[in-house]
Amino acid sequence: MTAVYTATLAMLAAAGLLTLLRLVRGPDALNRIVALDVLLTMIIAGTAVGMPVREDTTALPVLVVLALLAFTGSVTAAHLVEKRAGLR
Repeated sequence: MTAVYTATLAMLAAAGLLTLLRLVRGPDALNRIVALDVLLTMIIAGTAVGMPVREDTTALPVLVVLALLAFTGSVTAAHLVEKRAGLR
């Protein structure tokens, strides 16, 4: 179980670093928004992976709220970017 947990966290960390690179170097705002959403999803996944290892489910409501906030934020930002692109 520990090897799987460690491998999963290592892969999530590598993906997080690549996503941070996209967040910093993204060519436009939409790429940065998607990178931020993916990064938040990976944080949620990392926390969810750690819950069975710690045998503690108290973080579950926090994960649900974070997922809802990530979805709402991404939809709102995409809507604003679309509106801005329509004004050009």
